[in-house]
Amino acid sequence: MKDPDGGMRRIEYELFLAAAVLVTAGALSDSLWLPGIGAWVLIAAGLIEMIYRP
Repeated sequence: MKDPDGGMRRIEYELFLAAAVLVTAGALSDSLWLPGIGAWVLIAAGLIEMIYRP
């Protein structure tokens, strides 16, 4: 049987991965706006986890 929350779980993992990539890229390039965007993406992933997980 297919997991009904599989789509949201995949989106959540993709957001966590995107946040890690953005923070790493910002740290390597000495740019402050990339880790800032990464932090917002991480916040969005956390909100999805809190709202859609039982």
